[in-house]
Amino acid sequence: MLDIKNFRPVTLGDIKFFKSFYSRYPTYHSDNTFTNMVCWNDYAEYEYYNTNDAVVISSTIEGDISFRGPFGNYDNELLRDVLRLAKKYGKDLAYQIFDEETKTKIERLFPGIKITPDRDYYDYVYKSRILRDLPGKKFLNIRKHLNSFKNKCDFSVETITSETIEEVKEFLIKWCEWKQCKKNPILNYEKNATVYSVNHFTELELSGILLRVNGNISAISIYEELNTDTIVIHYEKGLPDCEGNYKAINKEVAELLSEKYEYINRESDLGLDGLRIAKMRYYPDHFAKVYNIKSEDIPDI
Repeated sequence: MLDIKNFRPVTLGDIKFFKSFYSRYPTYHSDNTFTNMVCWNDYAEYEYYNTNDAVVISSTIEGDISFRGPFGNYDNELLRDVLRLAKKYGKDLAYQIFDEETKTKIERLFPGIKITPDRDYYDYVYKSRILRDLPGKKFLNIRKHLNSFKNKCDFSVETITSETIEEVKEFLIKWCEWKQCKKNPILNYEKNATVYSVNHFTELELSGILLRVNGNISAISIYEELNTDTIVIHYEKGLPDCEGNYKAINKEVAELLSEKYEYINRESDLGLDGLRIAKMRYYPDHFAKVYNIKSEDIPDI
């Protein structure tokens, strides 16, 4: 029977394992990517257990542990084991579901079980060509802001390379000073996660572009392939030096990637009203949904 002692921490050294696993069993939610786990590890303390062709993941935030999976090829007994652990050790986020198939399977195994949608952590998934073309009346205001940006700002776009990594780090220091990261614990964790991704940019097989205004970095976007038809934007940051730079780099990424990827996953809004409004303005094609089960709602198994 699966035990919590069977789990081990996710580390950078596990990248080959997870890359191989996800090549066979693609993930559709950004929170399960190896990049997010390893970059946010000092906040969420990710651990995993693998057996045969299946993986179970746990995360612990401020002492509150939650479980997800199994992912891959597994039987119902392993799923029951994970739910037992969630019931024993978890609280309100004891067990998290990231795909409809797992949700349906649990509902069949345990009819009537209470499963709660977690809207704050739904990933926003857009058609890449829509973000590229911004067609029709509903994108009129965004196009106006972009035109204003192009008229006011002397800008250029570059691929992030090893030669510009140090400059990107300096940009992140400026961004954090502007956002006052030290006064906001979550923003500080986000800064740490972004810096980690930049420090290990090549090892994590990340890609990205930067947007310069008057020769200085004004915005960055860091991304990677989520699955064969989707790219995921992990980090998008901009300084308040020229209004519209966020919209500009968003469009530049879509123009660069739309021929290869049908979708762009721009991750969740974390329940932040301003961020939700901004993401909804781009009219997502669909959401990569998340569901939670409280420990008290998991039946005795």
